[in-house]
Amino acid sequence: MLTHYLKLAGRRLWRERRVNIIRIGGLALGLACGMVIFLVVNYMFSFDRYHPHIDRSYWVVTDIKREHTMPTDAAPRPMADVLRREYPFVESAVRLETFFGRNISVPDGKGGWAKKFGEARNMCYTEPQYFDLFGVEWVSGDRKTALAVPNTIVLSERYARKYFDTENALGRTLRLDNRTTLTVTGIIKNPPPNTQLRYDGLVSYGTIPVLESQQALQDWTGLQAMCFVLLRQGANPKQLAEALPAVRQKYLSDEDRKHFEYQLLPLKELNHERSGMAPRPILYALILIGMLLILAGCINYVNLATAQALQRSREIGVRKVMGSSRRQLIRQFLLETLLLTLVAVAVALLLAQLVLPLVNQTLAGVVEKLDPSISILDLLEPRAMVWFTALILLVVLMAGLYPALMLSRFNPTKVLSGRLTTRSAGGLRVRRGLITGQFLLTQLFLLIVLVITTQLRHMQSVDWGFRHTGVLAVWMPREGAVPFSQLRENWLRVPGVERVTFGSDPPAAPYNRPVPFSYHTRTEPEGFETRLRAADDHYLAAFNLSLVAGRNLNPSDTAGREVIVNETLVNKLGVTPVSTVVGKQIRMKDADRVIVGVVRDFRSSDLHSPVMPVALLHDAPHSRMAMITLKAGYTDKTLDAVQAIWDKTFPDQVYRGQDVDSMMERFTETEQLLAGFVQVFALIAVGMSCLGVYGLVMFMAEARGKEIGVRRMLGARTGQLLWIFGREFGQLLGIGFLVAAPLGWWLMGSWLQQYTHHVTMSSWMLLVTLLATLLITVLTVYRYVIKAVYVNPIHYLRAE
Repeated sequence: MLTHYLKLAGRRLWRERRVNIIRIGGLALGLACGMVIFLVVNYMFSFDRYHPHIDRSYWVVTDIKREHTMPTDAAPRPMADVLRREYPFVESAVRLETFFGRNISVPDGKGGWAKKFGEARNMCYTEPQYFDLFGVEWVSGDRKTALAVPNTIVLSERYARKYFDTENALGRTLRLDNRTTLTVTGIIKNPPPNTQLRYDGLVSYGTIPVLESQQALQDWTGLQAMCFVLLRQGANPKQLAEALPAVRQKYLSDEDRKHFEYQLLPLKELNHERSGMAPRPILYALILIGMLLILAGCINYVNLATAQALQRSREIGVRKVMGSSRRQLIRQFLLETLLLTLVAVAVALLLAQLVLPLVNQTLAGVVEKLDPSISILDLLEPRAMVWFTALILLVVLMAGLYPALMLSRFNPTKVLSGRLTTRSAGGLRVRRGLITGQFLLTQLFLLIVLVITTQLRHMQSVDWGFRHTGVLAVWMPREGAVPFSQLRENWLRVPGVERVTFGSDPPAAPYNRPVPFSYHTRTEPEGFETRLRAADDHYLAAFNLSLVAGRNLNPSDTAGREVIVNETLVNKLGVTPVSTVVGKQIRMKDADRVIVGVVRDFRSSDLHSPVMPVALLHDAPHSRMAMITLKAGYTDKTLDAVQAIWDKTFPDQVYRGQDVDSMMERFTETEQLLAGFVQVFALIAVGMSCLGVYGLVMFMAEARGKEIGVRRMLGARTGQLLWIFGREFGQLLGIGFLVAAPLGWWLMGSWLQQYTHHVTMSSWMLLVTLLATLLITVLTVYRYVIKAVYVNPIHYLRAE
């Protein structure tokens, strides 16, 4: 019997191959989108799940409580040592600090360097306990002693090849920042791509006192380290959560306790909004979108299957008369759906695999140092196989069950006497509801695309309040003296260089840690904080920042006592006019300073935040960035000359330069990625909607064929017949719009509220969405509707 079913199904599918290609195409497109989304989400959820003791490993983080609560991913340096020493339920604890802007040099044995590298994010300081908590595979070396003493380093296989052109690097040496020699004491396997701990170099934590001081490891207010804790078997995490306030009470001063609070997170939450790139709400939203796109594919299948109900009515009638039961017919129709679904799955797998390299490339471009390798082969993993098999069965049921139930209930008497119509067969109301849902989804996506694109353009056109085009940022060495005057003079001689200034950051930067201060005669900190920028007397001119009161920083201020504040800081102090603050004392960073000027407001962060209080401090020791203003029309020779002067001044360091414009593009990375994803989803939703509308117009042509024939015989004009279809689609489109408009308005209005500077929702956005959907619908159905209207009425009436 199964062979008989397969033979009949094969013949039927081949005979209706044109319609089946549309069915398979729509279903495959929805499945491909769903698979890509689910594979990406599965990859994000897999981060740091491979560690051996994931169920009892935790992550200690700190919230800084000042004007606003600022969550961080860090903890004080002594935290891990205190937890493992004083609390018996803690089996192990480890601290680590990621490298930012460090130089690693490979000695050539002749007093020089064979290679030099600038390292950031891929290396860290850590302790031997690191290997107790995290899943690290050893190649060579002793994991217990490799990081037990200062000035040692463990390398991954790829970094051993990078530095020494061989994996057999035990005993070889490296120079860190040209200040200390590191000996390679271990080689480990390369870290997997799905981890936040993507470290290829692990430097012993005991090296920090060598570079800084022994007291540096006892700093409870600085948040330089990440702290991870492994509980003993059977220990309750509540014990650790209750211990953190006790640690705070014991080791922090009364004042510091007001501003620092420790939190506990499971290690599985490491890919978290605090330090990861995939907050849970975004992942859940992606899952919902994937399900909606798969549902849209199933809706198209149902529409096309039931639109051809009359074509199979005589077959069903004959089979019922010959003794077929309804259960047998349902099995037959579900088998046909299964065959079509399997073909659609094969096509979807091919489409997904073609798209995944682009997805991997996009993720790698957005997330620094991420090297994803998402593939359809990930579906072979046990966890993925479960949801993938369930997905196929669910699709078969969603796409095949309703058509099977509807077709199998046909009355054989009506069928064989020619009295069965598509309308009497039922299903028109359900089909209208499905198409309305597709219209709703399409209009919702179109509105979201329109709002996000408009907001992105607004963000790109915002006046930041300073010059950022044609400015090159060059990072200075982190350690050692910098000959600022010599560098400036040499760079100013380069053709194409207009100005040179030194500071900590450009006016707008991602690093905006709040700094408390007190104004004038106050002894307590103000009720708000400021953002600090180290600057010199050329900073204002380099960025076209203008003073509204007072004067510029004085180059002779070698003690760093002078400060320039912005208008927002003065306004929040409640001082008027702004010139009143000039000459007044301000205390920040544990030193008394004097305000010498007030600068016009500029944006110091992204557009999520308002213009914040900012202070420009004459602070040479923290001026670790040169910002070079280039003349219009500068060439690559200018950039090469800038680097040549750097190389001559710092022969042991690695040059790193980037234009400020590209640095500021990071402020809109999330919006650009979101816009790209939503545009793709909207395009797919529109395609799905077109297929669904096409299925409905096929059904209507069958359902209202005799009505059209009678109207044509009675003299109805073409326009009147077209209105039959136009009214139907207009009603469904309108109903979908009545739901999509308020839903989209609410969703996007809420999304825009996260930006201090944003566009406002407007009625023209709704109008454009409605007109775009109407145009897409007309273009989709026009040809088929015209064909149905112009067909000879005898075709519809000859059976009467």
